[in-house]
Amino acid sequence: MRSAIKQKLVILVLALCSAQALATLPVAVDGEPLPSLAPVLKRVTPSVVNVYTQTRVRVRSPLLDDPIFRRFFNVPDVPRERVSQSLGSGVIVDAEQGYILTNNHVIARADEIAVGLKDGRSLEAKVIGTDPDTDLAVIQVPAENISALPLANSDQLQVGDFVVAVGNPFGLGQTVTSGIVSALGRTGLRGLEYQNFIQTDASINPGNSGGALINLRGELVGINSAIFTPSGGNVGIGFAIPSSMARYVMDQLIRFGEVRRGTLGLFVQDLTAELAGAFAMEAGHGALVAEIAVGSAAEDAGLQPGDVIVRMAGRQVDDAQDFYNAEGQLALGESLRVEYVREGKSRQASLVIQSVPVLNGAELDKRLKGARFTELNARHKQANASGVLLEELEPASRLAYEGLAEGDIITGVNRERVHNLVDFSRALGKTRGGILLQIRRRGRAYIARID
Repeated sequence: MRSAIKQKLVILVLALCSAQALATLPVAVDGEPLPSLAPVLKRVTPSVVNVYTQTRVRVRSPLLDDPIFRRFFNVPDVPRERVSQSLGSGVIVDAEQGYILTNNHVIARADEIAVGLKDGRSLEAKVIGTDPDTDLAVIQVPAENISALPLANSDQLQVGDFVVAVGNPFGLGQTVTSGIVSALGRTGLRGLEYQNFIQTDASINPGNSGGALINLRGELVGINSAIFTPSGGNVGIGFAIPSSMARYVMDQLIRFGEVRRGTLGLFVQDLTAELAGAFAMEAGHGALVAEIAVGSAAEDAGLQPGDVIVRMAGRQVDDAQDFYNAEGQLALGESLRVEYVREGKSRQASLVIQSVPVLNGAELDKRLKGARFTELNARHKQANASGVLLEELEPASRLAYEGLAEGDIITGVNRERVHNLVDFSRALGKTRGGILLQIRRRGRAYIARID
């Protein structure tokens, strides 16, 4: 009996000693300090902010569309307002000017934007510029006692590098998660023209959008933008916009309030295995020229459909998205060298980035006044679309009255197919009487008659 009690006392003393040992972990093991991200995060987290937006949305009851109902009940035809709130994250990139980089979808159509700092302050922000094609935006707050995050060169990232995501998921407050770079150069997200995402398994959830993806030196390597999720929560597949792309867009937005992109006049497609065999090329390396715009820099330089672009501005081109990403980060008037293959032989050409051709509707026909047309962009060309893009449209214009909307693609005029602005202008010049426009919108075809 006495022996059993003695055994229990020994076990209790050993358990207490173990608990004490676990409760006071040593600061070093074998003379080496324990690894921790705390010192890096102490510098980084003040530069990552919460972004709160309010949007006033006019709502109208369907019953108000019935004039008999309005007259019978004497209901005034005054739409009510509903305030929609959303939240996201942002990164301070210039402490002197108060510039903050975030996602376009975080602040799109917002009437009021507030920024919450880690120290508890709330600052009113104004929009400097947005770029829906990359889902980036720059906002500005008063530059008082704030710190900025340095931008790293994301081109040097490798799969397997450790990264840390900082943001405001689900409105819980600032949260830090860690992981690795799972893949580079990811594409395929809908609605974005320029895509070159960093994929990471660091947990990214709703509210993280616009937050920072940093390396272990505390430098910004990406802006967290989206997640792949069948359930609405994190499944270990998150996407961030590389800092190299973000830097270019940010500089343009700060300088001009918009991103001024140009074109080489080349429309390209992926070099599939079948096409690669036909052109004696290695599959997955290069972008096949499908079409060349009339009067473009590419036409002047002698490029032809069937050429395979393999490098441009010193960058390797593996597919069509690579080509459009590189073209989208070149300034108007900038000269670059394009390397391509024709009939198995390597060639080079020097091209200059030109402005995208634009036609005002009034220059074509007075009935098209208030409309602005451009050539189709990269996203439409990759979807094998052809025609001209209705880029801008005044709400009070004739085309708007007939039901057309910004983003519509004009594919034909009076049953004559149009592929570009030259075709469009020529077809309109032949019209006598009414104009019959063939339109494509979100994959569906429509016809509008303009008398």
